[in-house]
Amino acid sequence: MTPERLETIKATLARRQLDLTVVMENVRKPHNLAAVGRTLEAVGGLQIHAITQLTSLRLSQMAASGIRRWLKLVKHPTTEQGIQHLKQQGLQIVATSLCKTSKDFREADYTRPTAILVGEELEGISEQAIAMADEHVTIPMMGFVQSLNVSVASALVLYEAYRQRSVAGMYDERRLDDDIYQALLFEACHPKVAEYCRQKKLPYPVMDENGKIVEPIADSQTYTDDTFADWIKRNESVQS
Repeated sequence: MTPERLETIKATLARRQLDLTVVMENVRKPHNLAAVGRTLEAVGGLQIHAITQLTSLRLSQMAASGIRRWLKLVKHPTTEQGIQHLKQQGLQIVATSLCKTSKDFREADYTRPTAILVGEELEGISEQAIAMADEHVTIPMMGFVQSLNVSVASALVLYEAYRQRSVAGMYDERRLDDDIYQALLFEACHPKVAEYCRQKKLPYPVMDENGKIVEPIADSQTYTDDTFADWIKRNESVQS
């Protein structure tokens, strides 16, 4: 990996917003999930949440155009479980819905930990989700149609969140704690090794400041993805 590439990765991770996400209720179409995910990743998101009972739903590589490597999909079987999970993480639920309490989407405070709730492609957000949301926002419409495509609506709200957070300086300093930052940095620099370690439930090895893997047991020898076999064998024997 070139020094320039490493610095780009570090700078991108420094702007990540762990407390900004989208939760899609009853999403059925992978391309909509992927489209919303791409926008979320573009404004610094790390996770996208889907309330769905479709076990096959995923960020497919083709539809997601590579974001699967940078964005984690978290699935919840029911609306109650999904929203409660996010609230327990300290996030406010901002629902995009047209109801009596809805306000212009630009009036919500997205500098707070926020999960933007969007609905299924045809029927929108359920009554249960509307009742559980902390705030309701709507996008002004001047034409005859009363709603936008879910990916377009999500993009508008996410970029308003990005604008507010930029003004507040929330992209100026790293907001991830050291453990999360170092794990994400390793995954970005050594995806093959990271995948193997996850499968085998091994800890990630230590990297030096240049992004090189450093032998954590023996003699500070450096490794690459292709010359990692000896380290793996020794660690598997330690784990067993």
